[in-house]
Amino acid sequence: MRKRNTHDEDKNPDGIVINYPNIFAYIKLITMAQTDMDTGEDGGGGAEPEVVAHASVLGGFTESTEVQALISSLPEVHEKLTTRELAFERFIVIMDCYQEQPHLLDPHLEWMLNLLLEVIRSEQSPPLLVHLGFKFLYIISKVRGYKIFMQLFPHEVADLQPVLDLLCRQDPKDPETWETRYMLLLWLSMTCLIPFDLSRLDGHLTSDPSQAREPIMDRILVVAKSYLMVSDKSRDAASVLVSKFVTRPDVKLRRLADFLDWSLTSISQADDQTMEGTVVLDGALQSLAQLFKHGKRDDFLQYASVVLQCLDQRRLAESSQATLRKLGVKLIQRLGLTFLKPRLAKWRYQRGSRSLVANLSLSRPGSTVDTVSPDEEAQSLEEDYDIPEEVEDVIEQLLGGLKDKETIVRWSAAKGIGRVTGRLPKELADDVVGSVLDCFSFQETDNSWHGGCLALAELGRRGLLVPSRLPDVVPLILKALVYDEKRGACSVGSNVRDAACYVCWAFARAYDPTELKPYVTQIACALVITAVFDRNINCRRAASAAFQENVGRQGTFPHGIEIVVAADYFAVGNLSNCYLTISVYIASFPEYTRPMIDHLVAMKINHWDGGIRELATKALHNLTAQAPDYMTETVLPRLLPVAIGIDLEGRHGAILACAEVGHALYKLAIEKNRMVTELICPDSVEALKGIHQKLLDRKQYRGFGGELMRPAVCVLIQKMCLCKLPFKDDCVITGWQWLIDDTLKSLHLFSAGPRDSMKEAAVSALAALCEQCYQPQPGVADPQTQELLVSQYIAGLKSPEVLTRCGSALALGSLPRFMICGKLDQILSGLRQSSSQREVIFTEARRDAVKGMAQVCVTAGVSTEGSTDTVVCEVNVSLIYRALLDCLSDYTLDFRGDVGAWVREAAMTSLMEVTVMVVSRAPQILSQDLVNGMMCSLAQQSAEKIDRYRAHAGSVFLTLLHKDHPPVPHIPHREELLKIFPPVGSESLNWNAPSQAFPHITQLLRLPQYQYHTLLGLTVSVGGLTESTVRFSSQSLFDHLMLIQQDLDALRHFSDTLLRVFRDNLRNDRVSIPLLKMLDQMLSRACFDSFTAEQDHPFCVDLLTLCKEEIKKSKDVQKLRSGIAVFCGLIQFQGKIQKKVLFQLMLLLCHTFPVIRKVTASQMYEMFLTYDDVIDPSVMDNVMSLLSDTNWEDDIATVRPHRNQLCDWLGVAKPQVVAKGSVS
Repeated sequence: MRKRNTHDEDKNPDGIVINYPNIFAYIKLITMAQTDMDTGEDGGGGAEPEVVAHASVLGGFTESTEVQALISSLPEVHEKLTTRELAFERFIVIMDCYQEQPHLLDPHLEWMLNLLLEVIRSEQSPPLLVHLGFKFLYIISKVRGYKIFMQLFPHEVADLQPVLDLLCRQDPKDPETWETRYMLLLWLSMTCLIPFDLSRLDGHLTSDPSQAREPIMDRILVVAKSYLMVSDKSRDAASVLVSKFVTRPDVKLRRLADFLDWSLTSISQADDQTMEGTVVLDGALQSLAQLFKHGKRDDFLQYASVVLQCLDQRRLAESSQATLRKLGVKLIQRLGLTFLKPRLAKWRYQRGSRSLVANLSLSRPGSTVDTVSPDEEAQSLEEDYDIPEEVEDVIEQLLGGLKDKETIVRWSAAKGIGRVTGRLPKELADDVVGSVLDCFSFQETDNSWHGGCLALAELGRRGLLVPSRLPDVVPLILKALVYDEKRGACSVGSNVRDAACYVCWAFARAYDPTELKPYVTQIACALVITAVFDRNINCRRAASAAFQENVGRQGTFPHGIEIVVAADYFAVGNLSNCYLTISVYIASFPEYTRPMIDHLVAMKINHWDGGIRELATKALHNLTAQAPDYMTETVLPRLLPVAIGIDLEGRHGAILACAEVGHALYKLAIEKNRMVTELICPDSVEALKGIHQKLLDRKQYRGFGGELMRPAVCVLIQKMCLCKLPFKDDCVITGWQWLIDDTLKSLHLFSAGPRDSMKEAAVSALAALCEQCYQPQPGVADPQTQELLVSQYIAGLKSPEVLTRCGSALALGSLPRFMICGKLDQILSGLRQSSSQREVIFTEARRDAVKGMAQVCVTAGVSTEGSTDTVVCEVNVSLIYRALLDCLSDYTLDFRGDVGAWVREAAMTSLMEVTVMVVSRAPQILSQDLVNGMMCSLAQQSAEKIDRYRAHAGSVFLTLLHKDHPPVPHIPHREELLKIFPPVGSESLNWNAPSQAFPHITQLLRLPQYQYHTLLGLTVSVGGLTESTVRFSSQSLFDHLMLIQQDLDALRHFSDTLLRVFRDNLRNDRVSIPLLKMLDQMLSRACFDSFTAEQDHPFCVDLLTLCKEEIKKSKDVQKLRSGIAVFCGLIQFQGKIQKKVLFQLMLLLCHTFPVIRKVTASQMYEMFLTYDDVIDPSVMDNVMSLLSDTNWEDDIATVRPHRNQLCDWLGVAKPQVVAKGSVS
């Protein structure tokens, strides 16, 4: 939560603290806070105790016992840094929970303060404990607010001297104790309010001149001045001290002039280009602002002109420091309030009762509400009196502050405008309003518009914007609600729209419904449009809040309750939901239909954000049903000129909008049994037909513009074909086909971002174009066109450009059935060939070829006795499945990672789609081998390491397993699988989570048909790198191995499968390295302990042979290290295998890589410690000493004698040196 900045705070007429970081945050604060009307200088009204919308989620200070224990434990925990920090952090965590509900602390503030002061005042408390106590006090004051908390400090005469002395002993430059200084200054601010002349406290000190010391008054001023120039938060507390101390009757008589002179001198001489100068200026400006705020007008009026003149000379508005500009504006407004007499403006507009309770009570029979009238004394004040000349300068500077580039400055200036205007005569106040309205000129920046909105809201809230000004104000606010200025690749204006919502919220509370009645429809439509169509979520929520406030306060918004329910705070958070769902509901009310459509056409289809343009066109599609005649007669004619205009973004949005509106009109025509040409006039039809040719003639399909125009026109082609417009034999069809073909061939010429959208749009357009224009008779293709397109796209599958291959494959997949009929063999052959080319550069082409193959099969259909050139049948189904299953073994890698996963994912999806189709119509053509291969491959993918693809494989596996009516035939071990994955409950299995997936997958190891492929997939996961995947997969695997330890046949079958996986993937690093890691874990966990009793068990012999072959001549350090670990694990087996293992380790002790020699020695050392029975006890100590003491990273000639000595001790033949190789 944002830390409250105390000198930003102000109170509105409703008594609510405002701190403006964001307009919506303010609106939310106001609508949810408890209203407590204030009767201060700006007027007020009655309280609203019964209508409180609590945002509280906490019922009270539930941690009071814990906090009391924490504070009581400070003397014990402060000495140790760890305990001290733990206590402090815990206190922060507790108190931060009450940042939004600080009032819950009020009953407990006093005892917390007393406990901490008891620690601080104790003479036994060391300085560290004292500072810790003040840290706790600061946290409390930060949460509750210093204005409330400081009032609880003891402020008797006896407290003044000790607090001042303690403050004087502090080091202002110590960065660790600033909280102490801050709280002492606040404490001193309270103690200096004692109602006695301060000279009485030091009178006894002056009787002896030799003992005289500086008076307390001077000491406090010196301290305050010194802390006004520090760079920490103590500066803020020092300004509070000044405002309390200098305004004392005795101090202001003697020291006010001197202090003001010191402050103005500091302001004049400080350099805001340096850090020190900025700090001095900040402190001086803060103190002056506080003085003029809290001091009496009569005391400060004589100095106001001098201060204003100093500020004019200082030109703070030109400073580069936003904080200084904000403080300057704050001080300027306080000076303006000093120049003007405090009074309630007699002319200000008052709605009547400002209480929501009273407003609601009007609806009760027989109830009346007394009208609130200005105070009688205020009315008796003279309406016209001389306004000092300085006020004009003040207002001019405040108006300039409305245009500042920083929000905090504009917000402070807006509050100043409101306060000062409230003390002006009506004519002058109206001039101020006119100047504020000048901020809304088209020549002004977004900062000026934002500041103007804030000022109007302040004027409205305070009743200073009289109803006669509403005809001038409302149109400007409506413009501000849609303010959006493009700047480069983005836009500015979200803060303006946010502030405009604040204005609408303020007006709802300020004016009687009769005053706003002429503007209700305009404001309601504008707020609805912003709440539903604004790009910025804060603006949508702010508009929703403002609309809700108007519905509650005004009660005149059309269909307000229904809209508030549909477009509430949470509903408008989702942009797509706003455009596609909420807008349709709101547009069903006729008052909002046309304004919403007009806004989309005027502001959103030409928006700089492409996503907004696309959503706007879809929204127009959905809204067409609400106003079909308006769409036909007005909207479509407006869109068509823009569709061929010069603005790229407008052209893009207009073409998409034409397509969507035309399609929506076609749907309406179908519902009414009419022709679409009856709804769309001939001129519009001709204009739609001519869009492509005009863009082509202007060469607007090239370059950056082409990235937008090509997919947009493809969407237009698709929608026009779906609309069945009479273009069938028109020459425009040739142009459309050229655009589709050229787009698919030219994808590589465009940037990577829009390629996918271009490809998808072209493919969708091709399918619609074929369906509408290329069948002379239903279900019969035009032979010439069919031959041309099929041969063209099959040739594209052999293009050297990978994107051309992708486009051609998807184009073939999109062809309707009548275009495939007679060409199925040719198409499938081309797609199979494309999917089998394993070059890295063609990965995307293989993926799209697989997708295209499935689409073609689903489109062609299946038949047991059909021709292979027409349908999927018994003859060609095996070729299709073999091609798809081959793609499941695509593990291509490049700089992007495992790009083969794209192909595998597409293959799994395609297998599911084809299988579901075949099983539904002709399950008998599926052979047992095909189904067995498919299910085993899916089981393997379900056990692999990448979460996304494992989840997809698991989903496909369960879809096929659980399919019934009819079920997939020949699934191996169906009954056992259904026990592992029951139909009820399996849908909740999260395959993405290794902790859930692997316990189920490893159960497939019990099923002989699935064991090999499941183990192959698990190998990659168990030996992988991802910690969670490795942990859960290995745990599940070892749980399975523990279950079969007593079943020698099952263990033998598992070991044979393991060796077969190793043998089949020898020198395949993707599998072999993880396999070696997995074997190391298995051997170290004694998973094959049953085999160790047998001499030279075949498993260990075969495993040693495979390991030797795997690491032979390898230079992969990771593989060699894993191989060493496996060799050391094999030493546990009995027989001659031990000598063979030791021989391999002796070879590795003289490997060419020093790191391998070192790792081998280290692993052997651990091996002999674990398996001490493999070595003669008489040489044990010598072997261990040699392994540990030798520097195996020395050159080979140095370490070889040591290695040979080990051979002698271990009884292993000495390896012979060879001429070349990696071992000796």
